[in-house]
Amino acid sequence: MRPVAKARGTGSRVGLFGILGSGNLGNDGSLEAVVSYLRDLDADIQLGFFCMGPNEVEARYGAPAESLQWYEPHAGTATGLAAAGLKVLGKLLDPFRTLAWVRHYDLVIVPGMGVLEATLPLRPWAFPYSLFWLGVTARLTGTQVALVSVGSNVVRARATRWFITHAAQLAHYRSFRDDLSRNSMREMGVDVHADRVYPDLAFALPNPPVAGPTGVVGVGVMAYHGSNDDRAEADRLYRHYVATLTRFVHWLLDGGRKVRLYATDQEDQPTLQALLDDVRAQRTDDPEIEAEPAATLPELMRRMATVDTVVGSRYHNVLCALKLSKPTLSIGYAAKHDVLMGDMGLGDFCEPARSVELDRLIAKFETLERDRDALVTALNGHNAEKTRLLDEQFASLTRMIAPSKPTVTASAGD
Repeated sequence: MRPVAKARGTGSRVGLFGILGSGNLGNDGSLEAVVSYLRDLDADIQLGFFCMGPNEVEARYGAPAESLQWYEPHAGTATGLAAAGLKVLGKLLDPFRTLAWVRHYDLVIVPGMGVLEATLPLRPWAFPYSLFWLGVTARLTGTQVALVSVGSNVVRARATRWFITHAAQLAHYRSFRDDLSRNSMREMGVDVHADRVYPDLAFALPNPPVAGPTGVVGVGVMAYHGSNDDRAEADRLYRHYVATLTRFVHWLLDGGRKVRLYATDQEDQPTLQALLDDVRAQRTDDPEIEAEPAATLPELMRRMATVDTVVGSRYHNVLCALKLSKPTLSIGYAAKHDVLMGDMGLGDFCEPARSVELDRLIAKFETLERDRDALVTALNGHNAEKTRLLDEQFASLTRMIAPSKPTVTASAGD
């Protein structure tokens, strides 16, 4: 590992940067893991945030936060050409705003997230543009940038790829959440020989008490419209995904199971509600189905702790279930799902969201239920290894931020 931050001792100034506080539970879970680590490391550490939801983050952590993009607080104040003009103005102002923020910190951490990927629809001038300017302004000010347990994939769109690869090259330290991510960056021309692979930061969050068999199945729902390459058929993919998942939920209820629906992103809530309304409208009985809202990843895990098995789509929805050692079936939208599931010993329980079929879904779920006890035992072992690896990464971060401090370990088993 390359040295990242100069030793600053007590009172180090650390910034957190990313799509944080805007309703994505996975991103906020990674942030929570890093903030908890930093505050355990040094109570006097000075934190600040540059993020998409500054009001939410500032209220949660009691530290100053600024909007990642100038346009966001001004969205809705204009329409048509005026709105387009504001967006252009924001893109011109954002590099200077980033520079003004970055210069106040010794180290800026980008905590996890798929910041180097484009597995869902993504415009180059959105977050890739912001991440690139973080790297440029940090180099200008002498601030260190650490991309910690981040995700990546091979990006085909030229402009998006350019911003992502240059942002990665400008960082002083990188670690990836899986081999797929590190290999993707290598394929795009980034030298990753000194970069390590560590688990997703959400594995460092504490576990809630896990209930015994309850007869409940957790189903994670998302507004799936395909990737950047699928824009022309986004509506068809969405309809097929929702129709198949709805039929699967009916099958679960017909078998006497209880169902709990989850969504881990604000944009998924309308899809969840539409599925719930459809099931209740079509059934003459009183179906054992509920939607359990969760505002944070720890809260989602507390909800999932009471189910037997999970069928999920959002990456961190699947990850939380695996972290709790719940036998899980992934309806994934990217290769990262298959990698995560394979790493946890559940590679046979993956279905692609773009072509998910009911018969295959049912067959795999029945196997999942049948082998539940053995799968739980295996998942417990994999989770212990994840905790050990995150302890190793936190020890490395401690040496970079405050080498005189004792090591802070992951708290996943608490």
